[in-house]
Amino acid sequence: MHKYTIEIFYSEEDEGYIAVVPELPGCSAFGETEEEALKEIKIAIELWIEAAKKEGREIPKPMGKELLKAVMEIKGEV
Repeated sequence: MHKYTIEIFYSEEDEGYIAVVPELPGCSAFGETEEEALKEIKIAIELWIEAAKKEGREIPKPMGKELLKAVMEIKGEV
């Protein structure tokens, strides 16, 4: 299992939750609940990586902890 940062937000327009992985361009999923969006984005991550391997594209290294640390430093919470 890969440890990418996942962002989930509610979309009024779509009347549901959108999950995105900023480190994987175009990797997103939809769910009627946050839990469903999370479940779907985990599948989308695996499919994104599988497609990238088949196409010979570079797969970004997960930056979860580094990204969180950078955000916390910006907020002055570290």
